[in-house]
Formats: sequence, structure tokens, C-alpha cells
Amino acid sequence: MQPDAQTPSPNAPGGIVTRILIPLGILGAGWLGFSLLAVEKEKVKKPQPPGRVLKTRVLELRRGDYQTVIHTQGVIRPHSEAALTPQVSGKVKRVALGLQDGAFFEVGEVLLELDNEDSLTDVIAAEAQLARADALHAQERAKANQARLNWDDLGYDDEPNDLVLRLPQLREAEANVKAAQAGLDRAKRDLARCVILAPFDGRVLRRSVAVGQTVSPGTELATIYHTAFVEVRLPIAARELAFLTLPEGGGQPPLDVLLSDALDPNSTARWSAKIIGTEGALDPNSRELFAIARIDDPFSRTLPPAERTHPLRIGQPVRAAIEGKILANVFAIPRDAVRQLNRIYLVDREKSVLDRREIDPIWSDADFLVIRDPNIPDGALIATSRLVYAPNVSKVEILPDADADVEADVIDLTQPAPDR
Repeated sequence: MQPDAQTPSPNAPGGIVTRILIPLGILGAGWLGFSLLAVEKEKVKKPQPPGRVLKTRVLELRRGDYQTVIHTQGVIRPHSEAALTPQVSGKVKRVALGLQDGAFFEVGEVLLELDNEDSLTDVIAAEAQLARADALHAQERAKANQARLNWDDLGYDDEPNDLVLRLPQLREAEANVKAAQAGLDRAKRDLARCVILAPFDGRVLRRSVAVGQTVSPGTELATIYHTAFVEVRLPIAARELAFLTLPEGGGQPPLDVLLSDALDPNSTARWSAKIIGTEGALDPNSRELFAIARIDDPFSRTLPPAERTHPLRIGQPVRAAIEGKILANVFAIPRDAVRQLNRIYLVDREKSVLDRREIDPIWSDADFLVIRDPNIPDGALIATSRLVYAPNVSKVEILPDADADVEADVIDLTQPAPDR
């Protein structure tokens, strides 16, 4: 069968060209598309927003004298605490009101009485012993006198010896009289000791005896302490010692201290005290030196009862304020104006820019850091607002006092604003 003369043959020249051109066209179209997509479009830069000026409050610095005050605290303690004990044995007969817990007493006041019947018996026995000794002494003295007369009557020229005059017997009789007298005196003292008197003006810290109890010498009846003055140990840090002149004895003047109540922050109670000395060594643990302050008349006993207010109590914690040395020609910088412990920002009056300074305080307390810097001019302005991030020489606007509550607007003018 013969092929159709009108159907083109695959091997014809026109068919080969068509098969070549179609793949080449596809490749060309792909390359063109890739070239168009690979070209990066140019970004349009956003205009930077105008920078805003830092706003801050300022304070004018003036050189002057600064009174240092050392703050510390301690616990009130008695100056002299003693255990009240009897000197004789006996049964407690009566406990006075002055020996109750917390009671005040005066020197010589009767605090406690013991049963004195045995002591009275001892006194009677001692009196009888003394009477017998006196009688024997009188007899021996009479015998000695008679011996002297007898010797003189015999007309001897030499002196008689002691035995002839019975002087040894006389001396023994005299010694017995003295011993009996001493025994009587002791019995009377023991009788008097059945009544226990207050040894000083004081107060009872703790009573430990009751009526009917039998006690002996050394039995603790109560713990008492002197009320003329009390003491408080005040720790002074080593870095603060240079600002104080503490008395170390040798007639040095005491140092005034003002005490306040550490238990009640709202209390208006104040007590005057004086540092009279220090302990002999630094505390081995804290390396602090303890100063001893004395408070006279802590219970206002010398005042009328109506005027006795805010008495101190043993064991009461107190805060102490001690005036130290006066620092001359210094700047007192408020803590609110200090950044990162030792950095401040001054404000240039003419250029209205920040001037960052590093400071080295010579004294610090809860409110101020005190510096002595000759590079800071008198009357310089210091920024007091909270500046979280403020580069040096940043432009600032000083807020008036009426805008004291406006916070600083922290913008870095030296850096471009970030994209938003």
C-alpha cells in the first residue's frame, strides 16, 4: 500500500526544525522569567522621626559643711545586775512588795524577812557565854592583883615573874572575853541578817522565792539591777570609726547619743545618752567596735509621777544617732540623683547638654552621698530625674518645679530612630 502523498514525513526538513525550536523556546522563556524575578527591588527608606529632647529636673549644687551622723542600734541592758542572796539560813517569813517582779525599791528598804527564832536563841546563848567569860576574867584579875600585893608584902627586891603574878591566866581570861564578845557580835549580825535590805536603788528583774521556803546562804532570792542608769552596746562599723572621736578613758569627754524606739516606728520617744567608753577589742565576727553608752535615770524616777513618760525597759531595742565629724567644703548629692552607684549627670547651663561624671564619695547615708571634687564648680546643676539611658552630651530640657512629677523622656539623640 502506498502512503498518502499529502501527509508530511517525520524526516522532512520542516519537522526537524519544529522539534528543535519548541524546547529552545521553553528554555528561553524560563531564563527570562528567572532574570526578572532575580532582580531585587530598591527599598524606599523611611524618613527618620525628629529626635525628642531629654527632660529632667535639676538641683543646684552648693559647697558647704555637712554634719555626719552615724546610725546604729543596740539593746538596753542593766549596768549592774546582781543576784540577791541571804547570808543566813532560815524559813522565809515575809516577802515585801518591793521584791515583786518589776518592782522598784530604794537602798535600805526591807525586801524579805526570815524566821529569826533560831537567831534570837543564838544571841541569848552568846550573851550568856560573854557573861561567863567576864566573870572568869574578873576573878583572874582579882587573883593577879592579890599576887602582886602578896609579893610586895614579902619585901623582895627583885620583880616577880609572870607566873607569880598569874599573868598567863589573866591573858587567857581576857582572850575568852574577846572571843565571847565576837560570838555575841556575830549572833547579833545573823539576827539582823534575817531581815534582807536593798543594797542600792534598783528594780527587781526576776523573783525566785516564796513565803515558807527554806533558804540558806547562796540561795538566789531574786535578780535585781541598779536603776540610776542603764547601758546599751552600740556597734560601730570600721569605716565609720574615722568620723568619730570615741572616748577611750583617761578623762576624755563623753560623746552625745540620741536614742529612739526601734520597736514602734511611730513612737516619738527619745532618750539622751552618752558614750563613756568602748570595749577593748573589735568583734571577731563582724569586725565592729562596740561603744558603751550610758542613760541616766532611764525610768524617770527623779521626776514627779505625772511627768514620767516613755520609760526605758531592759531588753528594749533602740536606734541610736551619733553626731560625727563635720565635713567642710563638700557637695551633698541626693541619692535620687546618683546612677549606677557612683555616676551623676551635670547639666551645662549654656549648651543644655548632659555632662556625665564619676564620683568618689567620702561619706554616704540613707539620703545623701557626700563628695569633695574640685572639678565640679560651685552652683553646678545636677540632673535629678530618672534617666534610664542618657548618653553623654545629650540635649536636655530643664523641667520647672511645676512639672516635678513628669518623668524624663529617654531618647538617644546621637543614634537614628529605629524602624517601627
